[in-house]
Amino acid sequence: MTLALGPEWLQPDTIISWLGPWALVGLALIIFAECGLLLGFFLPGDSLLFTAGLFVAQGAIDAPLWLVCAILVAAAVIGNASGYWIGYKAGPAIFDKPQSRLFKPEHVVKTQGFFDKYGNRAIVLARFVPIVRTFITVMAGVGRMEPRRYFTYSVIGGVVWAAGVTVLGFWLGQLTFVRENIELMLILIVAISLLPIVVEVLRARRKPRRHAA
Repeated sequence: MTLALGPEWLQPDTIISWLGPWALVGLALIIFAECGLLLGFFLPGDSLLFTAGLFVAQGAIDAPLWLVCAILVAAAVIGNASGYWIGYKAGPAIFDKPQSRLFKPEHVVKTQGFFDKYGNRAIVLARFVPIVRTFITVMAGVGRMEPRRYFTYSVIGGVVWAAGVTVLGFWLGQLTFVRENIELMLILIVAISLLPIVVEVLRARRKPRRHAA
């Protein structure tokens, strides 16, 4: 299970425990980085939010649920705003590096395809897709998406994702089975967050077969 969750220093429970009394501040910074800074694409967003809610339920994070949700939603929305302006101001220069090891072309292509397919809804739906939620904010800026429209959907997505997943962790964290199987639950959260990508891959493979038929 540890291998499935990645290196120990990236595991949500390890991160929150290491942050100690600064857990809420650290969580906000991590969510901000994943939603707005390209370098944050590898951070554990979904599982971190779920674990935060679980830790609030257990009393490990000494703050009321509403405050935790408000801070994390704000971090997600401000992160998206930062990502948008990064793309708006410097996007073309950043992505005009096909040999870059960090900004891999496939990340950009996958995100652009997601954006083209879902349009405005992509800003909301991308919140639940790892990697895509980081790059799509910059892509919206590069594509000069109308700011008012972008920020409207960004706020909606931020509330549904940051508050929704945290509240889910809080309520499920009160169940004995969940408390005793935290790693299993985190793997489940990660697997669910990857479902949209799996579905799109399967659809992409079926299209050539249909055309051939």
